Amino acid sequence: MTLPSRVKLVEVGPRDGLQNEAQSVPTAVKLELIGRLADAGLRSIEATAFVSPQRVPQMADQQAVLRGIGRRAGVSYPVLVPNLRGYEAAVAAGARHVAVFTAASETFSQHNTHCSIAESFERFAPVLSAAAREGVRVRGYVSCALGCPYEGPIAAAAVAVVAQKLWEQGCEEVSLGDTIGVGTPAATCAMLETVARGVPLERLAGHFHDTYGQALANIYASLQLGLAVFDSSVAGLGGCPYAPGASGNVATEDVVYLLDGLGIDSGVELGALARAGEFICAALGRDNGSRAGRAWLAAHR
Repeated sequence: MTLPSRVKLVEVGPRDGLQNEAQSVPTAVKLELIGRLADAGLRSIEATAFVSPQRVPQMADQQAVLRGIGRRAGVSYPVLVPNLRGYEAAVAAGARHVAVFTAASETFSQHNTHCSIAESFERFAPVLSAAAREGVRVRGYVSCALGCPYEGPIAAAAVAVVAQKLWEQGCEEVSLGDTIGVGTPAATCAMLETVARGVPLERLAGHFHDTYGQALANIYASLQLGLAVFDSSVAGLGGCPYAPGASGNVATEDVVYLLDGLGIDSGVELGALARAGEFICAALGRDNGSRAGRAWLAAHR
């Protein structure tokens, strides 16, 4: 078994992690968090989302966040955009890397974006065209790659069709999301093997939630297949509003600890990352969702 020697982590905490928080998170706190994550060694940090403030109030300061980032050389700050209007606002605020999203489940797509999968592609087709003209990088997200809260298990072939279409239309990377955290290692491998027949494995990413405690197991199984890009969220922030009781995104600290133990380079320093998690959890007044983060902090008091 040969594992990747290096893994890229895409930190989604400032966007995916904070977007469902009930309390308002000040812009200054978001900017401090992004800076701390970059200082810890993360080189891809999803900063915000250019979505409707009425639908996602936590992202209402999208322009202030993107304009206020103290940008580091070699660090990318992708932002989520649902359509051309969001894309244009993001680029005007300085975005050079955006992300679009769809799903492998028709029912989830209707609940999440009020449109079919085909209609979601129609919405962001102009985004992909504009990005190609303007040299803006585009990432694609596929929700419900391993299960749907409405339809149950999702066929790997259905995921492959959506992922391949994103790839062919210009997404440089396609993130496959276990949105409700129901995946297991066997299901994860079967899905990845199917999707990789149409999209190069090096252009795929895994996005795992830990609802059933399987996120790290799924990441390890993915590593054994050669997958080398994973999304994660500092302190395990975030989760899916359609999965009551879900424990949220896999914690970046836990993933870094796993990778360190396997001798895989992520470029991320666990101690600085744990302190970043401690910072945002203190600001939110909540417990840290990362076991590795809590353990490191306890050992270094």
